[in-house]
Amino acid sequence: MCKVGSRRLAALVMAGWLGGAGALQAQRPTDLEKSRQRLEQIRAERERLREEQERLQSRVRDAGRELDNLERQREVTNRIVNELERQIGGLGTRLDSTAVQLALAEDNLSDRRAVLERRLVDIYKRGPLYTFQVILAAESFADLLSRYKYLFLSSRQDRALLVDVERLRNRIRSQRGELVSMQEQLDHRRADREAELASYRQLADERSTQIRRLRASSQTTERRLSALARDEENLNDVLATLEKRRRAPVSGSTAGTSSAPTRSALSTADLGKLDWPVQGRIIHQFGPDSMASGAKITRHGISIAAAAGTPVTAVSAGRVVLVQRLGTYGLSVILEHPSGYFSLYMELSAATVKVGDEIAKGQAIGAVGGDNTPDGAHLYFEIRGDNQIALDPTDWLRRKR
Repeated sequence: MCKVGSRRLAALVMAGWLGGAGALQAQRPTDLEKSRQRLEQIRAERERLREEQERLQSRVRDAGRELDNLERQREVTNRIVNELERQIGGLGTRLDSTAVQLALAEDNLSDRRAVLERRLVDIYKRGPLYTFQVILAAESFADLLSRYKYLFLSSRQDRALLVDVERLRNRIRSQRGELVSMQEQLDHRRADREAELASYRQLADERSTQIRRLRASSQTTERRLSALARDEENLNDVLATLEKRRRAPVSGSTAGTSSAPTRSALSTADLGKLDWPVQGRIIHQFGPDSMASGAKITRHGISIAAAAGTPVTAVSAGRVVLVQRLGTYGLSVILEHPSGYFSLYMELSAATVKVGDEIAKGQAIGAVGGDNTPDGAHLYFEIRGDNQIALDPTDWLRRKR
């Protein structure tokens, strides 16, 4: 009886311990669910940032904001990794706890099975008539009641032992399934963590690359802007010299050759009527513009994309007053028109005229170049009015249908 009592006490303690562990386990899934919700929110925030990055990249205007976006994406990815670490820690704790419970349940089941096996052996040895033998061997009514009570309690204890064994078997089966499920979740979280860490490293590399590109682009842009400013100033000086020479009084036959028009003069009557110097799409409009690096510049003409070597024609009759390379503008031809306007054809690969030539409207003066520039092959075209004021060429050229 002492041995049976100690086993019952152990079973009660085990049941209480398992119940407490079950209550603790019931709390943890709530924390895990909250962590999963936080993870989904963080991932949604990162997706929004990625969409914003795509919009920024499509504009390629504000590199600073793009860099800030990369930094925020990196911070959000770090938060995701931390949240996954918490989930992995929680799952690991639950996995250890469930493994301990499973081991204890298996030990308890082994003990119960041993007791059940001994009882079955005893029952088998006594035979199927043991119950009747015990009842019929009673010497008195009181003895009969005692024997009946003994048989009843033994039978109830056997049934309880059988139910306990079945319950433990079902619990072990359930806990093994839970262990497998938690192990799969743990493996999934670890795979997610590795993917997020790879994403974090990629974002860090992108940020470093972006910083290096910005530094290089900044230096390149500064040099490019300095060259453009210098070349623009030189071009204005050249045009001012040409304008001064045109206005200067001359005598003799020279005057006749310098100012005699070959065709009608370029004037405001030609607005929207001039033929294009080369056919193609405009890749840079007249006026304020932004470079790929985001630097602001002002363009005094338009860039027309065309295949390298395409003939470039004069938009109006005039006289060639300059054929030379002008820094970043490349090989340039400038025509002076009888009305005092100038038309400028730049980024040429070759010039087919020389200074002093009288050019008719539509006559070829050179060929498209610029194929070694970031914009590819194109013609840069300007029209200058009085006092070298830059005019929008699109106002003068025919509208394309």
